[in-house]
Amino acid sequence: MKIYSGTGDQGKTSLFSGERVAKNHPYIEAGGDVDELNSIIGGIKVLLPSACGHIISEIHQIQSNLMTIGAYIATSRNSTAFENIPEISNTDVINLETSIDAMQINLPKLTEFIIPSGHISAVMANVARTVCRRAERHVVGLSLQVGVGEAPKHLRYQLIYLNRLSDYLFVLARYCNHMTGFPEDLWKS
Repeated sequence: MKIYSGTGDQGKTSLFSGERVAKNHPYIEAGGDVDELNSIIGGIKVLLPSACGHIISEIHQIQSNLMTIGAYIATSRNSTAFENIPEISNTDVINLETSIDAMQINLPKLTEFIIPSGHISAVMANVARTVCRRAERHVVGLSLQVGVGEAPKHLRYQLIYLNRLSDYLFVLARYCNHMTGFPEDLWKS
């Protein structure tokens, strides 16, 4: 099977639901952010210190959820293709919150802003956090473009999940530094 088809050579691509749109369409922008985020998170897995091995299965589930979110974003709202996409639910959000709480038990109380630095896994978790925030902004923009002023029903939990995921990635960065003995670089104004 060839990886190239030439069908995008004129600046158009297909949504998951089959419609052809410009490669800078808001669906593609938001989906590209989620894809970039997923790739960075995959990199975090290989950088995690051995003491963080239990996080790898969490990250695998997060990557799977990001694939689902990408499929939702790349599917037009009225498409029957939604029937084939698994749902992101409140349970997925709760799983992130449970993981955040479990990591925070081991961390010192945060009373100041932190400058992103430390172990390479922590640095990459912070990069992922910023890409996650961008993805969230683009998904919010997507919902505003369709004229509803808030997330369409089919994007509700995707937005909540991305919001919580950025919190998870922030705590993961702190946790990685803690587990590897890197001190937090506190911002002193």
